Amino acid sequence: MKFKRSCGVLLHPTSLPSNYGIGDLGTDVYRFVDFLAESEQKLWQILPLNYPGYGNSPYNPISAFAGNPYLISPEKLVEKGFLKADDIKAPQGFDEHKVVFYKIIEYKNRILKKAFQKFQDTLPHKSLSDFDAFCYENTSWLDDFSLFAALREKFDYASWNTWEEGIRRRMDKELILWRNKLAERIRYYKFEQYLFSIQWKELHEYAHSKNVEIVGDIPIFVSFDSADVWVQQDLFYLDDEGNPTVISGVPPDEFSKEGQLWGNPLYNWNKMKQNDYLWWRERISRLLTLVDYMRIDHFIGFIRYWKVKPGSKTAQKGEWGKGPDADFFATIKKHLGELPIIAEDLGIIIPRVDELRHEFDLPGMKILQYSFASNDQRPHEFEENSITYPGTHDNDTIKTWFLNMKKYEPGIYKTLTNYIDFDESKSMCWQMIECAYSTPSIWTIIQLQDILCLGEEARMNRPGTVGDNWVWRFTWDMIDDDISVELGKLAEKYNR
Repeated sequence: MKFKRSCGVLLHPTSLPSNYGIGDLGTDVYRFVDFLAESEQKLWQILPLNYPGYGNSPYNPISAFAGNPYLISPEKLVEKGFLKADDIKAPQGFDEHKVVFYKIIEYKNRILKKAFQKFQDTLPHKSLSDFDAFCYENTSWLDDFSLFAALREKFDYASWNTWEEGIRRRMDKELILWRNKLAERIRYYKFEQYLFSIQWKELHEYAHSKNVEIVGDIPIFVSFDSADVWVQQDLFYLDDEGNPTVISGVPPDEFSKEGQLWGNPLYNWNKMKQNDYLWWRERISRLLTLVDYMRIDHFIGFIRYWKVKPGSKTAQKGEWGKGPDADFFATIKKHLGELPIIAEDLGIIIPRVDELRHEFDLPGMKILQYSFASNDQRPHEFEENSITYPGTHDNDTIKTWFLNMKKYEPGIYKTLTNYIDFDESKSMCWQMIECAYSTPSIWTIIQLQDILCLGEEARMNRPGTVGDNWVWRFTWDMIDDDISVELGKLAEKYNR
């Protein structure tokens, strides 16, 4: 799919300001869209919107279809009559600069349960009809997800492959039994998704009214402890007890002697091919009801993937498996039409990656932080069909990276400063932002952290670590009118 030359900002909604401990779909997200429009930014890139699981990572959700209920705005619930103002009073102690997940989960669950009770008891017929229509339209994933979520709660959040055998194996009799037993909790989880859907739809329409399009994100793999694997066990390499027989990873390279052990279950691509990758088609279709474009993570995994035995301590010992390659994208295109997809093609790649991208006209990604070593491609050499970022959520902020290069990599630092004609009297971050804008790439997207020239404290994720990730938030006092003006000037200067 041909993209138009443009520019935008990368910011996950959880990083927005709000009075409720986490960015949400309330007043501040509309203010952020206004900021984008005023700054001549036509793209807003986000991380996955899915219901987070272990570690609160958006890349490790319990469903590839369900939205994140913690993004639901308490203010909007009051506005729509689901709650009263007194119902949403936030407890003391929320941090305006970071998400404290256990606090916000407890708070959001409490008010959502209250909203559900009121919905059950008192809301007018129209709301019930809208809810029923939503459930009907999304039955292909919603019925199984809501049952999974209710069962997960019932079994104290134990992994699904440890549940009672009948329901673990999804025997028809057991499915009927548990749907009846857990009917109210199933309805509650559907209600959460209904609220997420109506709030996100309203936001998406507002963004379009401001000429802002949303770029979503779709991880290639899914979590083992997810509704997707429990429901579609035949689509993954599992044994009779539901345990993975192989898991995902990345082999050793110059950056990691042990490789990366991700641990996701792997797809049985031959099985998926039998029904034209129906699960994937439904997954992509679902996301495209929420966003306008999507980035697919680990694009090389559609060509080949590293498979490791469960129980391995590292990813050193493994072997390559063959992905579906062009057949996958041709089939998706046949059913869904043109593909508004960005291929995440970072790291060590093979020639087939570029061949496959070009075959389907998919832009790849370019990172300025990877562009100044001796053998790196320089920014002016980037191909047009690409998206340039100074850095992404997985990188240091530009400020941190620049200072690290100055201290630890003097050769790279010299190449960089010569290349951008570095002026010490001007903001280093904005000189890098202008470098990104000046590239031939069809899009350039800048993390808000880099626009604000923040340091290590604002990094969103440190790959391979668990803990203080996904928590950063900004406050409005960090943004002044000059930022909008400068972004607008760059958009005009570089015809974006």
